[in-house]
Amino acid sequence: MYEDKVLTCRDCGNEFTFTASEQEFYAEKGFTNEPGRCPECRAVRKQQRNSGGYRSQREMFPATCAECGAETEVPFRPTGERPVYCRDCYAKKRRG
Repeated sequence: MYEDKVLTCRDCGNEFTFTASEQEFYAEKGFTNEPGRCPECRAVRKQQRNSGGYRSQREMFPATCAECGAETEVPFRPTGERPVYCRDCYAKKRRG
């Protein structure tokens, strides 16, 4: 049903084979697009994502928990208009 296809990597420009078995796997998973990167470039991109090099670190801001008074850091700049909670107090509020 499927036949091997030769595709060109959008990152390095090298040709790579999109095998019949890979095409079958993509179809089983419901993927409609062919891969745009060769296996080597996909591996490099995945490694960058997992090591934090792909996405910059999130800026954190100091805050005081409105519930317990502990010093904490949050990923947004507190304005004082709404209460800010530490991780533990936030989790308790969400559960209860």
